[in-house]
Amino acid sequence: MNLRQLEAFQAIMTSGSTIAAGEQLGLSQSAISRMLAQLEEDLGLRLFARQKGRLVPTPEAEALLPDAQRVVESALGFRRHSEQLRLGGFQRKLLKVAVPNTLASEMMPALVRQFMAERPDVVLEVLSTSYGEAARAVVGRDVDLAMVQLPADIPGLALLATLETDIVCVLPEGHRLATRESLGPADLEAEPLVFLGRQRQLRHEIDQAFRQARVLPRVAAEVHSVGVACSFVAAGLGLALVNGLIASYCDRLPLVLRPFRPCIGTQLGLAALEGTGSGSLCTAFAQRMMEAVRERAAGHTRVLA
Repeated sequence: MNLRQLEAFQAIMTSGSTIAAGEQLGLSQSAISRMLAQLEEDLGLRLFARQKGRLVPTPEAEALLPDAQRVVESALGFRRHSEQLRLGGFQRKLLKVAVPNTLASEMMPALVRQFMAERPDVVLEVLSTSYGEAARAVVGRDVDLAMVQLPADIPGLALLATLETDIVCVLPEGHRLATRESLGPADLEAEPLVFLGRQRQLRHEIDQAFRQARVLPRVAAEVHSVGVACSFVAAGLGLALVNGLIASYCDRLPLVLRPFRPCIGTQLGLAALEGTGSGSLCTAFAQRMMEAVRERAAGHTRVLA
């Protein structure tokens, strides 16, 4: 068993065929098929069933996929690290930061402008992505610093700062409920709602709050970004329940934020790669991000460390 075989296995699992896997890895279909056959022989396991010309993953393949992904990601991280060392990476002034999509567009421009004005020799690369992908990017050395959701189930992360933020209800200005100090499921029973995707842990907690209140939410739309949810609210498509800190950066829209009760909180952290010493540049930018959060923080956001 070797790394190339694991890369082929992962590519087949994600793409669905040996042809697509070959295109993804720059190899021929026959080469992918040979690597798969050798991997199955080495493992003594059948990874795919052949049904009507299609490859169908076996339960064993599904169980092994996360392990294969971790091995491949670690190997790619090793390659990138060695390349950085070869090119003198520790002397470079490039800083890569990963944050949620909304913060990338609403928070980072002013923050980056201020930071680069003080450090004109720095090049900043900002990636907009999900919390999970951001954490994996740190471990894979694709980024130096990332905002992640806690607890992060990915080993190898060192937290430079943490904060806690609560869910808020986002309403358009002038809405009949905007005068309330806080809102709960019973207040929203008749309202169309814009929710974030079902795969998020926060969504499960919101759904549970509605179940406990014996209220069936009227879900008008599901989106995958706080910024998009706020834009939908501004367009009159409904009310949204989202991360209060991130929603506060959408203040260019005609919106009102109100606390949601029962209180649902989420912890976020700024994470770097464990054992790298974080680096003075990385630490300095993390401190600047937390200063920006403190300036923005209201009753729904608390800086913990």
